[in-house]
Parts: sequence; structure tokens; C-alpha cells
Amino acid sequence: MSLKALAPAKVNLTLEVLHRRPDGYHEVRTVLQTIDLSDEITFKEAEDITLECKDITLQGEDNLVLRAALLLKQETACRKGARITLRKGIPVAAGLGGGSSDAAATLRALNSLWGLGLPLERLAELAARLGSDVPFFLEGGTALGEGRGERISPLPDMAETWLVLLKPSLEIPNKTRTMYSLLSPGTMTDGSATAAAVGALHELRRLPPGLLFNAFDEVALRRFPELAEARSLMVAASARYVHLAGAGPCIFSVTEGPVEAGEVAARLRNAGHVVYITHTTKRGC
Repeated sequence: MSLKALAPAKVNLTLEVLHRRPDGYHEVRTVLQTIDLSDEITFKEAEDITLECKDITLQGEDNLVLRAALLLKQETACRKGARITLRKGIPVAAGLGGGSSDAAATLRALNSLWGLGLPLERLAELAARLGSDVPFFLEGGTALGEGRGERISPLPDMAETWLVLLKPSLEIPNKTRTMYSLLSPGTMTDGSATAAAVGALHELRRLPPGLLFNAFDEVALRRFPELAEARSLMVAASARYVHLAGAGPCIFSVTEGPVEAGEVAARLRNAGHVVYITHTTKRGC
């Protein structure tokens, strides 16, 4: 028996950092949104758990797919295994949550393949042990994330919105730690930007682009000239409302629809940049 799963990427429509917690993590408030850009994962019954991927750098034991599979097997005392094949469609370490989404897809798929029957609540507990974003990807769609980001509250599905993503040729070592180190009390906020976004989503089923917010936007543009240049390129291509996707370095722009998205993307591609056209997706898709 085999199963195939799609693991979608995400963007943060808002991302606020409220304060640093005593446990060393940061308290965040964020509106997360899945988009139509995915990894594809195939699961086949096997004696052992193995992972195959064309990118051999992703086949290590620290890959979240393997970690999710091993955690599920350990917590359920399951004796089954799986041959897992990962086909990447989401840029790696770009702020789009690809690894976290892969982990969530693995938990869901193996729960079914192995006939475990674990409820969503139990899968969410395991997901939170793998990473702050992993619980969100169990259902995706539009959701509010609190705590480290692992406490998820579903929001009304956002009306289909078209985006253009640009992946700069920038690698940030220890990215999450580096990005949080750029913040100061003066760049932390009180959650009001996210509250405004949540209110708009409940009332309008869409998010006015002026309500987009990312705590890392300003500090990252100052720290990394490559990001500032990438943002300028998007603006020059007539992109509006340009923000970091999560902790970056991928950046995105909200457009009026597929036509405008195509026009912006064409200008960027003609200049030799890596660009993706995509749109928001609903919960469970």
C-alpha cells in the first residue's frame, strides 16, 4: 500500500514578536496562510523507515520527515516502517515552512498508512514537539498562531488572493537565531497588528494589503543589503505591499489577481530572478 501527500508552503500575513520568554523562546502572534506551492511526498509500506530525495543534503537524520516518522513510531509502539520519497517544490530555508509542512504531512500520512487512528489533537501534540510551525500545517488554510506559534486557532478561509514570491540568492546561517537577534524591545509589538488582521478576516473574508505586517521586515533590510536590493527589484517591477515570508529570505507581494501577478513575475524573470506565482488555499486543501 502507498500514499501520496502534498505539503503546502505558507506565508505569514502578520508576524509580531511580543517579547522574549523566560524559556528563551519568543512570544509571537501571527496570521499564517497556506499557498499553492507544495512538496510532494510518497509513502510506501516497508520494514524500516527510509527517506529518499534528489537533494542528498536533505536525507540526513535531522530531516523533519524522518524525525516525524520516528517520533510517531516511537510514541505508538508501531512496528511498521515506510519508504518515503520527498520531491521538493518549495525553496529550502526560504521562510515558507517547507520542512514543517513536510513533517505535518508525514504525521497525517503515516497515521493513515499504519492504521493508527490517532485524533487530530494527538497529532497536534506530536507536531508541536517537532517545531513551532508544524501544528499549523496539519490543516493549513488561514489561522492564528500564538505562543511560539504552535497554538493554532482556525480563522475564516481567506478569499483567493494571488501572490508573487521572489527567492533571493542569499543564505543566512542559523537563520532563525540570527533574525531574532536583530530584534530589540523597540521593534517588538503588542499584537494589535495581528488583532486588526484577524478582525478584517472575520468581517471581510479577505485581508486589506495595508494590514500585512512582519516584525523582521525593517531589521532584515538594514542587516542584509541583498534583501533590500530584492525588495527594490520587486517594487521596480510594479509589485506592491512587499514583505518577508516568515523569517525570509523569500519575499512576497500581494497582487490584484492572476493577471497582475503574471505581469510582475514576467518582469522579474526577464531580469533573471527566481520567481513563483501562487495563490492562497483553504483549510484542508
